[in-house]
This record gives sequence, structure tokens and C-alpha cells, in this order.
Amino acid sequence: MADIKELKEKLFSDTRNGLKKATEEQIKEAYAFCEDYKKFLDNAKTEREAVTEAIKIASENGFSEYEKGKKYVAGDRYYINNRKKSAVFVVVGSESVENGVRIGAAHIDSPRLDLKPNPLYEEIDLALFKTHYYGGVRKYQWATIPLALHGVFVKKNGETINVKIGEDASDPVFVINDLLPHLASEQNKRTLNEGIKGEELNVLVGSFPFKADEGSELVKLNILNILYEKYGVTESDFLSAELEIVPAFKAQDVGFDRALIGSYGHDDRVCAYPSLMALTKIKVPEKTAICVLADKEEIGSVGNTGLNSNFLLHIISDIARMQGVEPQDALRKSQCLSADVNAAVDPTFQDVFEKKNASFVNNGVVITKYTGARGKSGSNDASAEYMAQIRKMLDSANIVWQTGELGKVDIGGGGTVAQYVASLDIDTVDLGVPVLSMHAPYETVSKLDVYMTYLAMGEFFK
Repeated sequence: MADIKELKEKLFSDTRNGLKKATEEQIKEAYAFCEDYKKFLDNAKTEREAVTEAIKIASENGFSEYEKGKKYVAGDRYYINNRKKSAVFVVVGSESVENGVRIGAAHIDSPRLDLKPNPLYEEIDLALFKTHYYGGVRKYQWATIPLALHGVFVKKNGETINVKIGEDASDPVFVINDLLPHLASEQNKRTLNEGIKGEELNVLVGSFPFKADEGSELVKLNILNILYEKYGVTESDFLSAELEIVPAFKAQDVGFDRALIGSYGHDDRVCAYPSLMALTKIKVPEKTAICVLADKEEIGSVGNTGLNSNFLLHIISDIARMQGVEPQDALRKSQCLSADVNAAVDPTFQDVFEKKNASFVNNGVVITKYTGARGKSGSNDASAEYMAQIRKMLDSANIVWQTGELGKVDIGGGGTVAQYVASLDIDTVDLGVPVLSMHAPYETVSKLDVYMTYLAMGEFFK
């Protein structure tokens, strides 16, 4: 009769903490890898900035901008900048794309506050911006924290003016005020969801009036004058601007052991960065490798920069036709890792998770077979065959990994870009980093999990 211990080791899943599975060398490499990741986070707080940083990284690693009509051969590296808000990076493989391509798809937008088209107003001698929140935010979390303003004005003559205020030590920051507890008895009766309402997410931007001694809206006038002197814009230029309010926090190590990273925007730049870096390390893959950094995932992957559009289809079609292959033949043999995050079990809020099927910090990259809500609505549900292939790939490379769902069946749920890639007739599964406080202005992830995502994407691409 088999020894019980041996039998358990043979038949049970390995549920040890990932730090116990990882080698000392892997842990050391994880800490080193995340130093540059933190710099990326600080430099890429919006989707536009993420595209700029990603192209900079790619250019330093031999990528050049795509040239229509050019004949690309194995080992060539190029990128396509889609309207400055999403980007695709390609390394041409040695095989024909008739055998399919390998796609790593992540998104680079994060929950935030967008300025309304007519944002600036004055009330009781204070100037404020009106905002419209973007994506799934818990509105109360955005009050009384330091905020920064990022984005662009595009003037009628086509001139683009970049804006970034609140990041340098010498910069001012902005803030959304909240009631003091002494006067909040009525506010305290609200549900948590309405503790701060959407129309109360008003950003304080100034209080000093213009030099004149008389007149109305002098504080607003002073703010507009400051903007005009610095950027040459007027109030009407807000109508053709994309300006975002984001936390002014910097990415920092969390905990005495420095094993975690706290930052704004981990979802989903914590998967975008490892995916891109993995692609840059590939020389000549067998199958053409593609890293997609998409926009608009947080609001349904809409628009011509989101993956619920045809921009990826068009790019793959161009690659296929370049090699004399019908696009549908390339698509049906292609595979994708939808590099997106999952919710890590929080020790304080364990009751919303079904822990046998949840992901944990420091347990490695997490495979999410399906997302969606309630009855898997809005989900991609990966096949058993594809799951088996990814399992084998990860185990063969000694990558620490886990599986997880996003909360209990009747409580949790969420969406990723996976369903939109899968709709192109591509085998797709979600793979990424578990996150604590997901969608908060300050999220937390594990350095080991980030690094294991990088290793996983590298194995997939090669």
C-alpha cells in the first residue's frame, strides 16, 4: 500500500506559497525586474503615456515603425501606433503565419477621472474641475488624496499640447474635498456606493483671484490666465482635450520585506509591461509574436483603440497577406494569452472569495479559465485542450503559477479583452497578476507574481 504522504504528493495539487516554490535566483531576479517596472508605472499613468513609454522601450530594443508595403522577414521587429492610445508590437517568426501567430494582449487604460468638456467653474471664490469617472471606481476612494492632471489639449490648428502637473516635487497637486466628520451626519446615512456621488467628484484647482479688484469669476479667470500663459490655451480648448485626473502617488515597495509594490495603475500595466519586455527579448521565434497594448478595456473595449474593434484583425490580415496567406487561415491557428489581472484574496475580506478557486499574492502568475459574471456572462471560456497546453508550457519552464476565479459565483465577475480576441477564431485564455485593492487609486501586487508573468509571456512567445 502506498505511503499516505507519497500518495498525497502524487495526487493533490501543490498549494504551497509561491515563494516556497520559486528558486532563490528567481526571487532575486524578480526584485531586480520590478525596479524598472516601477519606473514604467511612474512614467505611464495614462494610456497615451503608456504608448509613448512602450514605443521608447521597443525602439531601444530594435523595433522600428511599420512601413506599409515593406517586405518583412524572420527576425524583423516593428510596431504600429494606433492613434497614440494603443499599440501593437511584432516580431516576425521563422514559420509562415499560415501556422498561426502568438498574441499577448493587455490593456493600458486604468480607472480614473476624466475632465468633462466644460470642466472649469468657480463657486464661493474657489475654482474647480467637473469630472466624469472612467471605469469601475469606488468613488469615495478618490476624495482627499493628492491628484495629478495628465493629458493633452489639441487646438483647432492641430497643435497638440501635452500636460502633466502634479508629478514633480515642485509641482502643485489637486484634491477632491470631503466633509469633516463633525458635519457629516446626513452623509453618513448614505450607502457606501454614494458616500461620494459622481457629481461630487469636483477637483479643487485654485483659490486666488485675478489681479483686478472687481468683477465676477476672478478665480476662474486667474486659472485660465495661468493656463494661457503656460500652454497658450483658452477655455474653448477644453472641448478638444483629453485630460485625466490620476493619483499623484509614486510606485513604492510595500512591507518590511519589500516583496510587494503599491501603485496606481497596476490594472493592467502590471501585465502590459511584462508582456512587452518578454517580446523584446525574443530573437527569431518560430511563430510570429505579437504584443497588443489596448485602450478602453475598463469601459468595454469600445472605440477604435479598444479590442472590441477591428484594429487587431486588420493588423493580422496585413501580416497574412504580406506572406500570401488568407487572414482566416492565420487566425484559426493562432493563440492568445489575454494578459490581465485577477483579484487576490484579501485577509480582511475573505468572505467574498471561494478560496479553493481563488488567486493569492505570491503564488505566481494566475490562469483564469473564464471570467464573466454570474453564469459566465460576458466571458471567454478557454477549452480544456488549450488549458492543458498552457499548463504544460508553464510546468516545463518551472514557472510558478496558480488558477483563480474573480470572487464567489453570485458575488464576483468581470471582463477582459479575452472575449474579443477569441471572437476572431483564436484560442484564448486569461493569464496575469493577482492584485489587492483592484481598481483603487493605490493597488498592491507581488514582485514574484509580476516576474512570473514575464517568464510566462516569454515562454509563450518563443
